[in-house]
Amino acid sequence: MLGYHLKKNVKPIVKHPFFAFIVFGLVLILLQILSWTAGFPKSSAMSGIATVLIYSIVGFGFTYLLGYAGLASLGTAGFTGLGAYIVGYFLRETGVPYIVTILVVLAVSIILGVAVGFISLRIEGIFLAIVTLGLSEILYQIFTNWIGFTGGPNGSSASIPIFQKWLGLSTTTSKRAMFIVLVVVVVFLMIITFNLCKSSTGRAMLAMKNSTSAAQAMGISLLRYRLLAFVLSTVYAGIGGIMFMSYLGYASPTNWTLMFSLNLLAAVIIGGTRSLWGTIVGCFIVFGLTPIFFQDIAFLRDNSWFMYALIGVLIILIIMFYQGGLVQLVRDIKNGIKKARAKRRLYRYGEEE
Repeated sequence: MLGYHLKKNVKPIVKHPFFAFIVFGLVLILLQILSWTAGFPKSSAMSGIATVLIYSIVGFGFTYLLGYAGLASLGTAGFTGLGAYIVGYFLRETGVPYIVTILVVLAVSIILGVAVGFISLRIEGIFLAIVTLGLSEILYQIFTNWIGFTGGPNGSSASIPIFQKWLGLSTTTSKRAMFIVLVVVVVFLMIITFNLCKSSTGRAMLAMKNSTSAAQAMGISLLRYRLLAFVLSTVYAGIGGIMFMSYLGYASPTNWTLMFSLNLLAAVIIGGTRSLWGTIVGCFIVFGLTPIFFQDIAFLRDNSWFMYALIGVLIILIIMFYQGGLVQLVRDIKNGIKKARAKRRLYRYGEEE
């Protein structure tokens, strides 16, 4: 009887999406502790995992923009890089508190999101993607040539005072502590994004994606939700930039080229345009396989083109057969297993009366 009641009370908690998010975070923190104390996984693998998490943060915003609002953007690289450079400049040159730097990045990201949102009212589709690409290129030129702000081609570096100056931690220990902060941020944003997607706001975004005229007929404000979609996307990109500079401590213009935006788009498509887990899986495939696993395989390490070819094949197959991404494939496999079990039970016991 006790076991029944325990199962009855625990089952809803375990099945809640937030439980999976928290378990995911705890597993990552455990991996960091094991790497710290036992040396496994290797520090290079943990850096690869951190990179996946940072790009997943940016991907969450892109997932919301593309998967729910149906809006295209190729400016992600510029928006993310701007967040990283602002952190680097403020911490290196001004000495302002870290929290103030974060607030500045968020404010700039909101302004950019509002600006692009207004542009999206006039143009859409491929033309909107080209406009955002143009904005990203402007930012890239700033990153390359404004040496006083970004360090130019040499890049920008910064250390996080909260760990190194206040707590007296070494660079290595500070990086390990920052990984735990990164995990907390990722889990928090997963919860926030999940709530947004399942709320009336998410449903309004989907209606707008399916048909703008029908959405307007239902009273959905195109201005409000397009602005919101781009603001969320640029804010998530800004947070990704903050985490990039905070964890890696260095950024250069080569990090924020068109290739980054295209790789992120590929990651979201591969994983699933409307799934947080899909975004993480996609970022793992695109950004994480090489530094985490392939670095120890001579052929794959020396032939980086192979990974790009694999990503290209995955994109083609997914667009042709599973437009919902790998998440849809997993869902179809699970449904197939359930149907097979149901048929087996029916064959064994017959129909229930």
